[in-house]
Amino acid sequence: MLQNRIIKKRILITGANGMLGQRLVKIFSQYNNYTLLATSAENESVIKNIDYAVCDISIREDIKNLILNFYPDVVVHTAAFTNVDLSEKERELCWKINVKAVEYITEACRVLGNHLIQISTDYIFDGTNGPYNENAAPNPLGYYARTKLASENIIRMSGVDFTIIRTNVLYGIADSRPDFVRWVVNKLRCNEKIDIVTDQINNPTFIDDIVQAISKIIEFKKYGVYNIGGCEFLSRFDFALKIADFFNLNKDLIFAIVTKDLNQLARRPLKSGLIITKAQSELNYAPYTIDEALTLMKAELNL
Repeated sequence: MLQNRIIKKRILITGANGMLGQRLVKIFSQYNNYTLLATSAENESVIKNIDYAVCDISIREDIKNLILNFYPDVVVHTAAFTNVDLSEKERELCWKINVKAVEYITEACRVLGNHLIQISTDYIFDGTNGPYNENAAPNPLGYYARTKLASENIIRMSGVDFTIIRTNVLYGIADSRPDFVRWVVNKLRCNEKIDIVTDQINNPTFIDDIVQAISKIIEFKKYGVYNIGGCEFLSRFDFALKIADFFNLNKDLIFAIVTKDLNQLARRPLKSGLIITKAQSELNYAPYTIDEALTLMKAELNL
């Protein structure tokens, strides 16, 4: 008698050593209905005991051959050049990684007819009238933001089945460079003064919530654009105060400044953030509160 067998989806995750990529690999590797291949440019994977391939996504033949050989059902493209200020100086490299690589990936996806999930950002907006829904008109302020919008446009015109996830201010559980939460905690525990801006408003996004959303997008075969963010809108300064309160740290070390005081190379959207009503309705998306997310981080990272 024939037994029921699970038909596993083949999932390729780029940027697997980045903050979001790591968490995707770790959580998705626990799903018995997924066959995973993780890839990044580094020689080794941060997450051990998973199938991993070294690949420079900015080299056309390398990324196309990887996709065509693995033959994924879904490509989750998290890799990106994300240093906003360095993007103003390293424009050619930023374009190669954020735009040309997306072009190469869509070429392979078009051949195979698979589903491309692209991670984008609220930086495609100018921050004058946020928070933004999925239909808001983009107006990027800096070069990084322009490359992310360009990659969205390439995907839209490519003819592939796609989902674009826009998100903002990622924080969470990963072994990559410290996120905003761990940076604040580490500085305050060392009794160091920190200057935090009061005029940048977002809804910070716990990376486990993005993983939840991607899982739902794959499960329900949802296409188009979805905003994925937290449920609380607040300034970076108020976010830092909330972190200090949670970890019982000295809030007197947190000093309020405004963005122009930082003299950064790239302009930032100020009144920004993303409206998540569509994801809540169509994906049953239910993000953690900041306190709930910090509780999970404290336990898993021993903060």
